[in-house]
Amino acid sequence: MASSDEQVADIEKGLGSDAENSRLESSTGKEQTGQHDAAIDIDIDEPLPSDNIVIQWTKRIEQFLGLEARGIHRVNSDEQSPKTTLSFLQIVVLWFSINTASQNITLASIGQSVYGLGFADATLTSVFGAFLGCIPVAYTAGWGPWSGNRTLICARFSMGWWPVKICVLLNLVVLIGYSMIDAVVAGQILSAVSPNGSLTVEVGIVITAIVTWLVTTFGIKIFHHYERYAWIPQSIVLLILAGSAGPKFDIYSPSTVTGTTLAGNRLTFFSICLSSAITYAPGAADFLVYCDPKIASRWKVFGATLTGLTLSFIFTFVLGTGLSSGLQNDPVWAAAGAGTGALVVAGYDDLGRFGKFCSVIAALGLIANMVPPTYSSGIDFQILGRYPAAVPRYLWNTLAVIIFAVCALAGRNSLSAIFTNFLALMGYWVVLWIAITLEEEFIFRRKMKPKFVWSNWNKKEKLPVGIAAMIAFCIGWVGAVLCMAQYYYTGPLAKPIGQYGGDMGNYVGFAFASLVYPPLRYWELKKFGR
Repeated sequence: MASSDEQVADIEKGLGSDAENSRLESSTGKEQTGQHDAAIDIDIDEPLPSDNIVIQWTKRIEQFLGLEARGIHRVNSDEQSPKTTLSFLQIVVLWFSINTASQNITLASIGQSVYGLGFADATLTSVFGAFLGCIPVAYTAGWGPWSGNRTLICARFSMGWWPVKICVLLNLVVLIGYSMIDAVVAGQILSAVSPNGSLTVEVGIVITAIVTWLVTTFGIKIFHHYERYAWIPQSIVLLILAGSAGPKFDIYSPSTVTGTTLAGNRLTFFSICLSSAITYAPGAADFLVYCDPKIASRWKVFGATLTGLTLSFIFTFVLGTGLSSGLQNDPVWAAAGAGTGALVVAGYDDLGRFGKFCSVIAALGLIANMVPPTYSSGIDFQILGRYPAAVPRYLWNTLAVIIFAVCALAGRNSLSAIFTNFLALMGYWVVLWIAITLEEEFIFRRKMKPKFVWSNWNKKEKLPVGIAAMIAFCIGWVGAVLCMAQYYYTGPLAKPIGQYGGDMGNYVGFAFASLVYPPLRYWELKKFGR
């Protein structure tokens, strides 16, 4: 096995020229033989607007700076080699690095402040909710080596050519929204450690946005380098936080709500933490497309992804619920408030200047969590159509950074509301898509050899029509709306659970989509044959 640096360096092979990037394996199973067919255009058969002077200039800039040229084009089997393959431990580290971030601490801390849960209730619901949400992420991550396709390109094989664009739009909201949340938390931390608040939250947001843009602009090579080492300082400072703040944790703090209201609040907080994890699923394969499937098998990727994400969620969520449990016992913590980056800074209060230094490292560690969604957003923009696909990925990344920075500046004072409203809402659509995808693979393609001809990623006539998926997706949304419990709306089936309702949208939506999809898909196959 090659060294880590050699592995990352070799990832860039095959990314330089458009001619190389457009080589695809044929739809007749040639991926087993390593043969390739001619270049295939994106989205429709008309040629891409490569003669456009703006596109030409952006391509020249891309080549001059040595940026990653590959966007949504499939990574062929001859480009997946042992040198570009991550080991089990490296995949664990990748996901641990991505997710060991302060925004998870702030999310877990709202269990007490918003839902009135004690330490034990908040810890158990958050950890088990996240674990359940990690399972679909581990499932989709395995598509990277198996298919050589980006995650939502793989979604075309279950959702169909046109319906998948709805998933792409929703995922862009998720990706940019998560980066916005990270930017706000980082800005709050940096502002809290500056003397007399001389560095404002706004400036902190801009700093993290610029660093994120630099890392994502240069592509997957820099991305893997960054994530390979980012977890080390982040883990150290969070362990210091545990040692500094741990004695003030009130692990016996009781829940302040009782009866059915307690049950409803547990369910809602469980669902929010599930959503915080499951929304990694639509981009999980994007970072592993260069891995050799013979070495990084689906089960190996599944196990490594589940391990890395689960460990990082347990670590950060326990810290968050612990800090929240001590709010009543420390006036500095109480002044910082749950659900804010300032609470993380307050946890270092007894360490003086060294604590402020640790807070800065914790803030900058959020960049590791901002890089993956920003990188994936550049790819997802290209899936929307022929013209978006012609725009280089780095320009879409730039647009995503601008959008999340502006939104973070606008929403910097409403972080708890963003957590409680945004996360749960965005988790609904992912659950519906996962339900459809699981049934497509394990019911309708169970006996097919191969299950998917991945080289058909760009051939509309070879993909499902998408009628069954679209109807099941919409009916699943009906179930989610009937059973959601959010600040702005509580569904009629969720209202009876306690004073504030209990959010069952994920589970009922999943059930509705799962029940509707099979008969519609049988009809679609009989009617259209694909």
